[in-house]
Amino acid sequence: MKPIGYWLNRADQAITARMDDALAAHGLTRVGWQILNVAEDGATDAEVLSALAANADAPTLTGTVGTLLADGWLTRPAPDRLALTDRGRERMGAVAERVREFRELSTAGISPEEYRTTVDVLERLTRNLEEPGATA
Repeated sequence: MKPIGYWLNRADQAITARMDDALAAHGLTRVGWQILNVAEDGATDAEVLSALAANADAPTLTGTVGTLLADGWLTRPAPDRLALTDRGRERMGAVAERVREFRELSTAGISPEEYRTTVDVLERLTRNLEEPGATA
């Protein structure tokens, strides 16, 4: 049996590749979709960076924010503040169907209980390793 780290890396790579493919027709990536969800009700750049720090590095997040601004998904209602444009909200509705299909594919054959258990175990594993003073 392969160790958990192997499967975590493979799962993340597969999720990113498949989601990027699903969203490409809309001019989005997985990271772009995540940013739009954080900024949906308005957010600062710092809030986006903080919320998604585990998902991508700061240069990737900042570059993707720039792309989303240029592509008309986001606007800056104030300096260092992000919000969806009206057109961005409309477009997110169309993208949501692709994301729903992606989620169905990724959880095929996995019961809701198994999914919850998996997330719970991964959360505990992460917290165990992130705790101050955790030693190997």
